Amino acid sequence: MRPTVSFYTCFVLSLCLGLACVVCVSVWNSHWRGGFAWDSSSLQFNWHPVLMVTGLVVLYGIGAVLYRVPLTWGQNKLPWKILHAALMLISLVLSIIGLCAVFDFHNAKNIPNLYSLHSWIGIAVTALFAIQWVVGMAGFLLPWSPTSLRVLLKPIHVWMGGSILTLSIAACISGINEKLFFVFSKNPPYSKLPPEAVLANMLGVLIVAFGMVVLKILSTHEWQRPDSRPEDINYTPILQEENE
Repeated sequence: MRPTVSFYTCFVLSLCLGLACVVCVSVWNSHWRGGFAWDSSSLQFNWHPVLMVTGLVVLYGIGAVLYRVPLTWGQNKLPWKILHAALMLISLVLSIIGLCAVFDFHNAKNIPNLYSLHSWIGIAVTALFAIQWVVGMAGFLLPWSPTSLRVLLKPIHVWMGGSILTLSIAACISGINEKLFFVFSKNPPYSKLPPEAVLANMLGVLIVAFGMVVLKILSTHEWQRPDSRPEDINYTPILQEENE
């Protein structure tokens, strides 16, 4: 009972922190940055941080811990696998739209693309995420996937999942800082910590806190779904479980 209570405490905390991240980034870009549009202006750029934080961090993190919810352990895995895959796909789509927003804005304003460390990390993590989703679909969801392949892919899939979340957090933090340096390159300077900078810094702290809680859930052995632990590898792909 005690591990279950601890899990749900962390899980609810992750949901609250994730919601706080989405609210914070939305308020920042709607109130301080002028709102949203899709017209190649700076208002289009505002979609970039909102979609990347929502998709690449929050939805991704919640999707990653979905299998750890104890209420799902005694149930058919089919709906939970579908939900896991769907959340990850939505996360990936939002991330791609977020990249389109910033590339379109840069091209319209003749701003170079992919010159900063933030952009390198962001494009790399989105590419890794796309590969992870495709490989996960092929390895775990298709009925003709051999058991030997699933056994091989399982630890790699789990390790890549945590790594992608960590890189996503790094991309978001560097992006927040980069944006603040651009916004406050003149008066008032960033060093004066105006209210907008306080809000953006708080967003960064919330993202880190959310990531730490999610990684705690993922790294706690007692909170793993029993049939997902290394010692129990005889599981079947999704399309073979419909009649179980």
